[in-house]
Amino acid sequence: MKVFKFGGASVNSTAAVRNMAAIVKKYYGSPLVIVVSAMGKTTNRLEQLVPGVRPKAEHPALLEQLRDYHMNIIRELFTDTQHPVFHDFETLFDQLTNTSSKNPTNYNYDYDQTVSFGELISTTIISHYLNSIGLENKWIDVRQAIRTNSHYREGIVDFDDTRKKSQQIFTGSTTFVTQGFIAGNDEGFTTTLGREGSDYSAAILSYCLDAENMTIWKDVPGFLNADPKYFHDTVKIEQIPYNEAIELAYYGASVIHPKTVKPIQNKNIELHIKSFVTPEAEGSKIGPYETIQPLTPLYIFKNRQTLLSFHPKDFSFIAEDNLQTIFATLAELNIKVNLMQNSALSFSICIDDNNMLLEQLRERLSDQFLLHYNKDLQLITVRYYTQGIIDKIVDGRPILLQQRSRTTTQLLVQA
Repeated sequence: MKVFKFGGASVNSTAAVRNMAAIVKKYYGSPLVIVVSAMGKTTNRLEQLVPGVRPKAEHPALLEQLRDYHMNIIRELFTDTQHPVFHDFETLFDQLTNTSSKNPTNYNYDYDQTVSFGELISTTIISHYLNSIGLENKWIDVRQAIRTNSHYREGIVDFDDTRKKSQQIFTGSTTFVTQGFIAGNDEGFTTTLGREGSDYSAAILSYCLDAENMTIWKDVPGFLNADPKYFHDTVKIEQIPYNEAIELAYYGASVIHPKTVKPIQNKNIELHIKSFVTPEAEGSKIGPYETIQPLTPLYIFKNRQTLLSFHPKDFSFIAEDNLQTIFATLAELNIKVNLMQNSALSFSICIDDNNMLLEQLRERLSDQFLLHYNKDLQLITVRYYTQGIIDKIVDGRPILLQQRSRTTTQLLVQA
């Protein structure tokens, strides 16, 4: 069995869906699990519909934009207006409308119940389309297969239960279409696996179903040493050892989700990164290699970062008890730290910008700490750096925070 993952860019239009189907057709007939993300930037739009994020008065316009976007794709793919896809889409969209109209309860919980509709809608459309052109497949609700705890926005996978359920569900058909990013818990609620978590979904299923290999289809020719949005002379990495890929993903390499590699490494499953634009090209491979080839500087950029500094109000030192309080609150709010540094009287962290979570953090810790922050920052990570590379990439901007090891440097600068 092979596992394919198609991200939002690979299904963001009618032409993209048809191109995806052409790729699937080349492999059709062999056991295949197709994991699909939400279409285009749908998840970004759904995040605005999480109860409490935007005023309810703005929801109808946001919903109408989402509906029009998907309906335009459906109408171009299906000329028969009586096709079941229209009914299935409207049913899901009614459920989304009802979910987004509820009053806020808990941001992390509300987030998962709302944004999950992106993947449910995209896979419904794609499964119907593949069936309509003769590529028979079975649509699977992955929430019945991938099981997590109730740590909303980043559920912890129960691999034993997931393996058992996956092997029961993914049977009786050679081609399956299912969702990335989302999962389910024992309480019957939707959970998610972390932003951009569809890669991780595919890796979980690859592990549980003993896949031959896993392929991530991207809009780039493979694993590049830098984002082509920032660099014109990027280098394609041909092969990457598992541990190197884990390091790069941890620092924020957008080509793979940080948790993707470990499940496939445990089963020695090779991961291919290929282009849906040029699907015949070789791409990149992550596997049991000794070294990265070629060895070249690797650049990772994270935008929309916030630097947050904590100062004890009683002018005590930043000690273990202070850090314990801060980290317990960060964990409770599911705020991920991208970089941290402490001195005698302060503790600083770099986090993704999220106004709602930042405000909740301030509310919970303002009694004990003075909080200062800088926004609109960029976190730059360079692996296999030189001082010349650092000077060029910083380009005279003030460095707010910096850390270096023998192979990696991280710099927090103004965007």
